[in-house]
Amino acid sequence: MGKKKQREEILASVKREKIRLIRYLYCDPAGVIRGKTVTASQLPSKITEGVGLTRAQHAVNLFEDLIPIEGMEPVGEVRIVPDMDTFGILPWVDRTASFYCDLTEQDGSEWGGCTRSVLKRAIAKLDALGLEMYSAFESEFYLATMGADGPIPWQNGPVYSSSGMDRASAPMHDMVDHLESQGIVVEQAINEYGPGQQEIAIRYSDALNSADNHLKFRDTIRGTAEVQHGLLASLAPKPFADGIGSGAHVHFSIWNKEKLNLFYNENEPTKLSSFGESFVAGILDHLPALIALSCPSTLSYQRLKPHSWAGNTISWGYDNRECSVRVASPFKGREMQSINLELKASDGSSNPYLSLAGIILAGMDGVERGLKAPQPSAHDPNLMSDEEKIACGIRPLPSNQLEALDNLEKDAVLREGLGELMMRAILLTRRAEAAKAADLGEDWARLATFSTF
Repeated sequence: MGKKKQREEILASVKREKIRLIRYLYCDPAGVIRGKTVTASQLPSKITEGVGLTRAQHAVNLFEDLIPIEGMEPVGEVRIVPDMDTFGILPWVDRTASFYCDLTEQDGSEWGGCTRSVLKRAIAKLDALGLEMYSAFESEFYLATMGADGPIPWQNGPVYSSSGMDRASAPMHDMVDHLESQGIVVEQAINEYGPGQQEIAIRYSDALNSADNHLKFRDTIRGTAEVQHGLLASLAPKPFADGIGSGAHVHFSIWNKEKLNLFYNENEPTKLSSFGESFVAGILDHLPALIALSCPSTLSYQRLKPHSWAGNTISWGYDNRECSVRVASPFKGREMQSINLELKASDGSSNPYLSLAGIILAGMDGVERGLKAPQPSAHDPNLMSDEEKIACGIRPLPSNQLEALDNLEKDAVLREGLGELMMRAILLTRRAEAAKAADLGEDWARLATFSTF
């Protein structure tokens, strides 16, 4: 469809559905979904020219502190420009629609502070090789009410139990309905291990669309819980100090233009191809830095503990849920289509554009260098002998946010892929977060960000 016709159809839909407000949304380096709102009367011009935004907005960190960053001062503006492919009507609020947007310079050229553009550049590198990524986020989250001393988990039931499904059925049914009304295919919706913890898995799509879909998912879960059910929803990695953490596991595979999954090994359909193993090797090589993008917040590292199925080591294995990278077993009859990798060291505080870009850059570096993956881990890496750990290349992941950021700063491949301005923004804002969390304490940070994601 041409852009002109697409624009006309969007304007017609806004008029037909009596839409009053249209949100221009983006995800900042802190992983927060932000934006501005345009009224329907202004949409005919704003759909093409965008909306003004101060450069300094991207210097606001997770704790809402404005951090001095050269190139992100409160002088000058960029434009929030909508991607018309992302237009959708929001089902949990009245007369409201949204776009997901790029941030550009005023002349329409790329701005180095746009996280969506970072992913688009990584995708372009794949495209130049005749490749594309398909991916999806599998997200855990908590439902809660607010008590006198903070959030309290809402409802409970044994994990994967019918009783737990019944007790959370009202908000979960609405969440699934709302996701599907926005064109997102929901594959699973279950109650998880923690009291009040749920999980919804959505179907994979191309990398850019899957990142946009994950942001739509986050907004839909939070909005449905708050607006329609009077509940809090938290996709934070460790919303309760003594509770089970929540992940946003990334599933992904690389395909060629002939629609062949390059992770597929036709000689051993349940095992990775040599391309896939090199991709794994690249991720493992860069994981000490990549984790600063996939598990970026202070509380991310409270989730990455042994025996938590979160992936607290640099490791990989076949259907090994204690490894940071899991090879998900394919389904009989569609092995080529379904074999994929899962990054378990990933949580809901991440910016999906930056995470997916980092995965592409790290994995393809392994392919281009012809790296060989170590022996896969057949057991929990935390219970293996020293000899077994050496054979499988198992090493500890960074134990805190600052260590991961130091690794990111030193990683030439990720540094180049992120770009100079984005790298500085991430390092400065995140290090300021770490300092504030250290000063005010983890409990303060946990409450301050409980429903940010």
